[in-house]
Amino acid sequence: MDDKKKENIARLGIATKGVVYSLIGGITALSVVGVTGQKAGSSGVLDYVAKQPFGRVVLGILALGLICFVLWRCYQAIMDPENHGKDLKGIVNRLAYLSSGAFYAVLAYAAVKRIISGLSSGSGGGGKESMLQFLLDKPLGQILVTIVGCCFLGKAIYQLYKAYSGKYRDEIEHAGLDSKAQKVILNAGKVGYTARGIVIIIVSYLIFKAAWYNNSNQAGGKEEAFQVLQSNFGSLIMALVAIGLLAYGIFMFVKAKYRPINIKNN
Repeated sequence: MDDKKKENIARLGIATKGVVYSLIGGITALSVVGVTGQKAGSSGVLDYVAKQPFGRVVLGILALGLICFVLWRCYQAIMDPENHGKDLKGIVNRLAYLSSGAFYAVLAYAAVKRIISGLSSGSGGGGKESMLQFLLDKPLGQILVTIVGCCFLGKAIYQLYKAYSGKYRDEIEHAGLDSKAQKVILNAGKVGYTARGIVIIIVSYLIFKAAWYNNSNQAGGKEEAFQVLQSNFGSLIMALVAIGLLAYGIFMFVKAKYRPINIKNN
């Protein structure tokens, strides 16, 4: 496969990730005013899309884009086109790519399953709960789940670091946008990474609860994180975080179009 095709796969995958986050944020924000009547995690988005006209066609497009993102993440992890290297920091970064790829592979599988069966696979946290229960059933299961929670917490902290260090700016520095458009997109990136960090912090908290109580039912995904926000901080805060995820999705669209894609290992 030539480099241009690899680049197109990467850009389609990143854009599809943007679609998923835009739908999560948009559907959840609209639930506050009673338009959708539901909060949405990644799995909930698939259920929502499946119920729409031509839902299976749209799911097919999403599945294709998600598979492209998985391929890109695996390529980043294995071929290391961004030269992270083989030291501890490099290995952590490349494992993070694999972890991300695994998550979106599960999501792509869920989309394909809905296309074939037309059935919902349940709540947004179900897949995570099954994985955690599998770990809890093993020797030292609570410790293993605690480690998973720490990984999620580390990811959340990195999202917040990325937002407030300005590191995300590098992703669109060559976009060639005018100053006003660039300011809007950069603000969307900052708000988006902040919202994502908040949601992942809550997900990590739920995973820690699952470890503490030795019960995977205490865990959950984005949908359960929104429920925690609404219960403890009110619908307005939940809506603001949801809008932040919508902003993150928009930032992903711009990133998909303009971010330099490294294909070759230099």
